[in-house]
Amino acid sequence: MKRIAIISTLALAPLAAHAQDFPTKALTITVPNPPGGMNQVHAQPLSVVLERLTGQPAPVVNRPGAVGAAGTAFVVNQPPDGHNLLVTTANLHLAVEKDKLYGAKTPYSLEQIAFVALMSSDPLIMGVHPVLPAKTVKDLIALAKAKPNELVFSTSGPYGITHTPIVMFMDATKTRMRHLPTTGGGPAITQALGGHSQVTGGGPATMAPHGKTGKLRLIASWGTQPHPAVPDAPTFKSMGIDIEAYLWVGLFTSAAVPEATQTRLRDLARRAINDAQFQKALEGSQVVLNYRDAPEFRKFFEADHKRMASAIKSIGKI
Repeated sequence: MKRIAIISTLALAPLAAHAQDFPTKALTITVPNPPGGMNQVHAQPLSVVLERLTGQPAPVVNRPGAVGAAGTAFVVNQPPDGHNLLVTTANLHLAVEKDKLYGAKTPYSLEQIAFVALMSSDPLIMGVHPVLPAKTVKDLIALAKAKPNELVFSTSGPYGITHTPIVMFMDATKTRMRHLPTTGGGPAITQALGGHSQVTGGGPATMAPHGKTGKLRLIASWGTQPHPAVPDAPTFKSMGIDIEAYLWVGLFTSAAVPEATQTRLRDLARRAINDAQFQKALEGSQVVLNYRDAPEFRKFFEADHKRMASAIKSIGKI
């Protein structure tokens, strides 16, 4: 038994040494979307801090396509040496659930993904056009019930991060509104600002300015507590409506990366995310830091996945 233990220890020694030397080359950060947006807000300052911490380049590369699936598939199919990172959102599991609904094959599986760290998890905020006679969620529910399928809500697209939360709301309140899908979160808000839709949702950073100018009335948060950027928007939970939805951003790599290297990555992520320079960048974008290491992030992810999968099943085929 002692001989086996010694052999095992010696066999693992090169792996441990490799992990200590990591990274040995550039850490490429893939953003599976076009430039701009929440993923970019996190990836750019993360890149700067990682370069300072490691002495290695950490370029951010945008690989858009298939609502994030193309960039994600790229990362999980790279050599599993830990030098390829992914910064993404709930689209990671939304794409899988949508494809499952249609019997399609996503170019990656969730089993191929390794959790590194959660960086932020801002709640979605509901906004209504000011001409709508709904100053509160209670008013909106009454109006939607009085005019089923007449009110229009705009989102970033079918089964997306802003579509599924509004479906949660409609299911929980037994209301129905008409969907106006767009090509992204920004266009969805633009439709509401122009009066083409009466209801929309978005992150606090993008919704707060329109609430301050009165161009949108911010009436609720999908979080468990008010967000500092929109402190006057009450949570759905505080109104007895048991729904949650977050515009979260996390850091991932391939599950094929050796455990020792994943541990090193998690340590680097912890140091980078808690770095003052990274935190200042997020604060400048009105994003609240919510660092969670891999085990806690996995629990958060699984709860989010369960909620969103239920909403997608409720939507059904479009």
